[in-house]
Amino acid sequence: MDNAAKSNPQRWLAQLACLTLMLGSVAAQAKTFSGLIYPLHDITLSAGVAGLVMRREVQLGQYVKANQVLLQLDDRLQSIESNRRKVIFDDQSEVSAARERHRILSILLKDAQAVFKATGSVSKDELLRLEAEQLAAGARLEQLIEQKKREKLDFEAAERDRLQRQITAPVNGVVTKLTPQVGEWAKPGDPVISLVDASTAILRLAVPHSEASALKVGASQVIKTEPGGTLQQVTGRISFVSPVADPASGLVQVEVTFSNLKYAVKPGIKGMIELNAAAPASK
Repeated sequence: MDNAAKSNPQRWLAQLACLTLMLGSVAAQAKTFSGLIYPLHDITLSAGVAGLVMRREVQLGQYVKANQVLLQLDDRLQSIESNRRKVIFDDQSEVSAARERHRILSILLKDAQAVFKATGSVSKDELLRLEAEQLAAGARLEQLIEQKKREKLDFEAAERDRLQRQITAPVNGVVTKLTPQVGEWAKPGDPVISLVDASTAILRLAVPHSEASALKVGASQVIKTEPGGTLQQVTGRISFVSPVADPASGLVQVEVTFSNLKYAVKPGIKGMIELNAAAPASK
């Protein structure tokens, strides 16, 4: 304690309190961790079968909805086969005739049995013949019904083969890559279309195990983005905290998901969070 402090103990106590507050503020300062922002879906689509590109149904940068056709391969032969199978399946004439024959024979057999029981004017041989015909007609009807089931499966297989010539969007999103031109050959497995859904974005980062232990799935978390974007700060929710830490670094993977309906935040830029700060209010 210097002489000035000895002469004015109140001043010394005030300086000590101020220093204590400053040290406490430094100790409580939030730690910043950064990571990259990713779109919810970033999908590369390819053709399931080889074929000639017949039509491009969308353009680069176009927003598409789930199940919308993006690219059409040549499916003319498959369409003919599918239509042929459908005509065969839709033809119910033989089934109808067999059902009607079985109905008539059942009536004749019932009448013959009644006459045989009442008067005996119908011979036993005639009665057995009608029973045999009625059983044969019933068996033929069942056979035709099962045949129609097989024809339905054949038609569905042909239709599925035709639909394989269409590349459709699995989710809503924006087309960011469209490789083949009309008339080019598309090979199975080759990337032809990229589709990105950034309406929901995810910040992925790694934090030390000691810091991750305080993070709870579902809690609100403020995300600061790189300067230059439309938004400098967004609020998301912690959607994933890995139950294990990386053995080499001791870091734990954390994901924070936030709504990005207006695409104000571009995926691919850096995002930062501050831990040990007061949690923002839920929206």
